[in-house]
Amino acid sequence: MCPQGYTCCTSDMEENLAMLSRREMEGILKDAGRSLQNTLNGQFKVFDGYFLELQNRSAVRLQEMFPAIWGVVYSHTSEVFSDLYMDLKLYYRGSNVNLEEVLNEFWAKLLEKLFYLSNKQYVIGEDYLECVSKQMDTLRPFGDIPHVVKTLVMRTFVAARYFVQGLVVSGDVVRKVSQVQLSQECTRAMMKMTYCPHCRGMASARPCANYCSNVMKGCLANQADLNTEWRHLAETLIQVADRFYGPSGVDGVLLSLPLRISEAMQTMGDNIMSINNKLYQACGTLREEGAHSTGGGESMKRERVTVEDKLETFSSKIEKLVSDVSMRLREMQSYWVSFPSLLCSDRVATGTGAEDKCWNGISRARYLPEVMGDGLASQINNPEVEIDITKPDMTIRQQIMQLKIMTHRLKNAYNGQDVDFQDTSDDTSGSGSGTCMEEMCSRSPKIVNPPTERPVYYPNLPVNKEVKALANQNLPCIAIYLLPLLILLLRR
Repeated sequence: MCPQGYTCCTSDMEENLAMLSRREMEGILKDAGRSLQNTLNGQFKVFDGYFLELQNRSAVRLQEMFPAIWGVVYSHTSEVFSDLYMDLKLYYRGSNVNLEEVLNEFWAKLLEKLFYLSNKQYVIGEDYLECVSKQMDTLRPFGDIPHVVKTLVMRTFVAARYFVQGLVVSGDVVRKVSQVQLSQECTRAMMKMTYCPHCRGMASARPCANYCSNVMKGCLANQADLNTEWRHLAETLIQVADRFYGPSGVDGVLLSLPLRISEAMQTMGDNIMSINNKLYQACGTLREEGAHSTGGGESMKRERVTVEDKLETFSSKIEKLVSDVSMRLREMQSYWVSFPSLLCSDRVATGTGAEDKCWNGISRARYLPEVMGDGLASQINNPEVEIDITKPDMTIRQQIMQLKIMTHRLKNAYNGQDVDFQDTSDDTSGSGSGTCMEEMCSRSPKIVNPPTERPVYYPNLPVNKEVKALANQNLPCIAIYLLPLLILLLRR
């Protein structure tokens, strides 16, 4: 492995030193990967904890506020509200829940319950209540509030769901790529750069800066190809995070949800007689029970409390949280292409005249070859690490695909669109990362990339005379088809 000439290392010693170089390099890569994983996991835990806290505070606020405002009405409708909050939490956690259907079903069930309570003097069956719920879009008993709530909740929860998944996927990609083994060519290059000076009796010689860069860029060529999609994912995560604070951010949407629901119920209560009459016309007249209850219309009237009256000042905590995670994401954008300079920073020769006295792989002298670019394709002429650029590492290619998928999902989430329920694909990443949320890991994609093989080249390909002969043998078949046409023409 070392240059020919004077040496104090046997072949066995060189092999052992090569394995030592490999272990050291892989250990450094795994340590760096664990550090980044811990950063991403820390950001995930902070945001996840805060978002769950907001959901719990919103649910508790409803439980504390509604009994005082709605009394017996709340006791008959509390299950509808608890189901809503449960479904919202399941959706955020990554379950296969259609959020739009959850919200539509919530308002439909609430309409059924309120109609039933305002008409307790009548016999109302399940079929009749089903007819009532189908009139939601026509009657709009809650005014514009269901549409406003759907818009706000969809945008907030879709963004939050895929934001945390993006952090999970990022950590998972780092973990898997950190476990990719170094090639034999890289091992030889690392040994030559690190330990051959010792074998030549120049233990104090340090590698030339450009020499070290070429070795590291060759060893980490596949990892550098993650750079483009890694940057795209980080940039998209930052964009989504920016939507989490402000009047329509997560604080405002979640904490105002009980007030918006109460306002919607008050809207129905103000118009209960008109709404009931329209429902009677659409679904049919009702038969009274033997024992009459008091008119239900009055039970729906309450003192109006609007969102603007009670909404608190938005917390500065979410703004600090977003600022922190955005800073971390910006710091990690160049992670995959910064490795060579990072790993060479404490290895190379420095100081006055270092360029002429450093180890260049052969002796103590200036290193003349130019520094290669980043990525696999740029290593075609790397003088230090021999690489077949037609055979990329398939583990890393799969992780590049995972980054693309996650970025696509986040871009849709930024616009409030959930791609899980727009197509049949189910390619969420995140399995086995250690930061995976409940039920999220089970939904990982199985992406299989076909191996890239070098095309087979056959020199001096012989002429296949048999194939040429077969072309002539097809002529009688053509004549058979042309014969009936010829006979028809002659008859004419």
